[in-house]
Amino acid sequence: MALAQQAWERSRDYVIFGALLLVALTIFVSRNGPALRAARAASLAVTAPVEGLFERTAQFRTALGENERLRTETAGLSAEVARLREARAENAQLRSLLGFQDSLDAPRVVGRVVSKDITEQTNLLTIDVGSRDGVRPGMPVINERGIVGRVVLSSPGYAVVMPHQNTQFRVPAVIEELGREGIVRWDGAAFDRLTMEYVVKTEPVERGMLVTTSPFSGVFPAGTPIGRVDTAYAAAGRNDYIIHVTPAAPISEVGFVYVLLVEPDPERAILEAQARDSLGLERREAALEARLDATTPEEE
Repeated sequence: MALAQQAWERSRDYVIFGALLLVALTIFVSRNGPALRAARAASLAVTAPVEGLFERTAQFRTALGENERLRTETAGLSAEVARLREARAENAQLRSLLGFQDSLDAPRVVGRVVSKDITEQTNLLTIDVGSRDGVRPGMPVINERGIVGRVVLSSPGYAVVMPHQNTQFRVPAVIEELGREGIVRWDGAAFDRLTMEYVVKTEPVERGMLVTTSPFSGVFPAGTPIGRVDTAYAAAGRNDYIIHVTPAAPISEVGFVYVLLVEPDPERAILEAQARDSLGLERREAALEARLDATTPEEE
């Protein structure tokens, strides 16, 4: 009996609280009077903002995850579109090369440009064909649009090409419509133009005229397009035009090329190099003699 009384005293408060809570819940559920409805409205007014905050937080977290997923998908789709565009451009160029090769008589090999150094005046291209494919220094490099350059170095698997947009490049050229010859070079000033010189200023040079390689090139087949005339003017004190030519095959747009497996005549190349060296020596000697003749006894 004593134990039961002690247990009752310990749990009496909880039992009474539970009973009162049960009575209150019964009254709350069974009755729907104005006061009760007002209490419910007041409680909802208090709890609704809190519930809305939690709901917005959950929606924000869901939106963040969805946004991250969409960003990942967009990046993947953008990369795929870029790959498809690159493949389409390569496919178009290869189709052009295949259509162009029927007009070539010389043996050739197709190469892909794998590296471009076009930030300096000594610009260079690297292609993925080399000596094991028959590629040797001095061979001409073209594509379906026109001349690209000539090979300067080769290894078994690769070759380095000096393009026409290199300040050391020179090619004898002719204006097709006029039959007038000159030399085409790159002055290093702009990537969208070459320069043709030694065409006398009495010639009726007009914009749009085709400039091709001369039969005296020694490297490129005669008639290979170089570009078209953009502007022509005679500088002060000169009897020839300075002609700006828009290149037919800008190196910034070259992806695939033909290397024509035709080496320049070595005897001719050696003889012409010796002649250039000889003329250079003669010019230096003449300049030295002119300076000596201009020296007065007082200066001596």
